Amino acid sequence: MRDELATILRLVAEGKLSPDEAAPIIEALSGPRQATSPGAAPAPAPSGSAQPGRGRRIRIQVSERGRKVVDVRVPLAFAAMAARMVPGIPESYAALIQEAVETDAVGPIVDLAEDEDGDAVLITLE
Repeated sequence: MRDELATILRLVAEGKLSPDEAAPIIEALSGPRQATSPGAAPAPAPSGSAQPGRGRRIRIQVSERGRKVVDVRVPLAFAAMAARMVPGIPESYAALIQEAVETDAVGPIVDLAEDEDGDAVLITLE
């Protein structure tokens, strides 16, 4: 699944796929994979077992020379992996993202405002 996510993120970064088009694909990749027999209904989730962070996303925005080159929302399950795969994001940010996910933080994780060259990075937990 890592290869599929990398391909989707690359297509978004290249502008061949919009973030809105990529979101349902990424969501489908992150969905539960349950083996069920034909005709069997999926087993209901046990009560009181809500998954933390379910439905939440990480948003990664990268600008280079004043032009937005990455603007993608990724389900939390892929947050750290996506940060390592997006161009312009140092690997050290993956640890910051992982920490924010574990502490259930909300809001900006990394906010490097646009510099004199027009480069910027914004990573937000939504």
